[in-house]
Amino acid sequence: MPSTSVEKPPSFLRAQVGGLPRPFWALWGGTLVNRLGTMVMPFTGVYLTQARGLSVTAAGLVMGVFGVGSLLSQPLAGMLTDRIGRRATLSGGMLATGAAMLALGYSVSLPAVLASMLVLGVVVDLYRPASNALVADLVGPAERPRAYGLLFWGINLGYSVGMTAGGWLAGLGFLWLFWIDAVSCVVFAALVWRAVPETRPEGAKEASGGFGAVLRDRVMVAFTLVVLGNALVYTQTMTMLPVAMTSVAGLSTAQFGTAMALNGVLIVVVQPLVSGWLGRRDPARTFALGVAVMGAGFALTAFVTSTLGLAATIAVWTAGEIVTAGIAGTIVAALAPPELRGRYAGLFGLAWSAAAVLAPLFGGPLLELGPRALWFTIGAVGLLSAAGMLALGPAVRRRA
Repeated sequence: MPSTSVEKPPSFLRAQVGGLPRPFWALWGGTLVNRLGTMVMPFTGVYLTQARGLSVTAAGLVMGVFGVGSLLSQPLAGMLTDRIGRRATLSGGMLATGAAMLALGYSVSLPAVLASMLVLGVVVDLYRPASNALVADLVGPAERPRAYGLLFWGINLGYSVGMTAGGWLAGLGFLWLFWIDAVSCVVFAALVWRAVPETRPEGAKEASGGFGAVLRDRVMVAFTLVVLGNALVYTQTMTMLPVAMTSVAGLSTAQFGTAMALNGVLIVVVQPLVSGWLGRRDPARTFALGVAVMGAGFALTAFVTSTLGLAATIAVWTAGEIVTAGIAGTIVAALAPPELRGRYAGLFGLAWSAAAVLAPLFGGPLLELGPRALWFTIGAVGLLSAAGMLALGPAVRRRA
């Protein structure tokens, strides 16, 4: 007699987290711990001016030095990822970051602070190309959007909690922030070293040409320009948006902080619900949609005069951010030969480092012309980037 039992469909939790290898979860757990301990960078400006007594100009110089280090970071990390391995680069970068954090925390003179910030700029994101390459090595193409999306979700969850705790701990003394950040780096390094195997493909160490091989890939270079546009749009959240809302729109810092909290809440709640569905869509079209929505959200910021209005625009560009989560890493993994995944991820990361330097340079003068000049320009950059991604779609699909 045939069985009448019907196999139950997989639960939502299984659909979201099932099927991914154990080393990926070790990487995810280490990333979460590290983001939970990320307390120094959001409060660097406050630390430099209040705890070290630097002027605003001197603090800006220090942050500029950090930006220079960040520009060097991603190409270096990409090369190391392919040459010495993913695990060694990630773990070594985390240990170096912990040491640089403590050096900055105990630096008193301006030369010592400058040196510490330069080193920190170089090492703080060394882990990113290695992490991206690990996911591409460990996870098959069909599951990569979900895996990268889960990493994005873990980063935002940890960062939200870390920022909240960091704001409270800063009142007890800034050294607490540096020590917690350093310890979280050591935990991440140890977890990856013990639980994640080296996945560098055969031939990666001997791959020649450095970044020349990546720069000769016109599809990857074009995609990097698209990512730069996306990064220039998103980086406004940390550069011009706080200034525009408090100095021009007249919102208080408390009102701005309350509205910005919506970004983290939406990502933590909504992103897991839609990541599986988005991962089954065409990556190029999905990424273009997300960038366009993000650009539209920032363009609407030109009309914000209240906390509610700001919250509405944040909801729009956060929706775009959620759509793009995990897709960019998937595209890079599809374009990169296995032996050059570190270098490809390094070029991808360089776009974000460059945006962190460029965004305030052109955002400040545009804001002086008026909110509409800034936010309509940012919206246009988003739409142009989306159009560029659509144009690249056929080439990306052929490579995938």
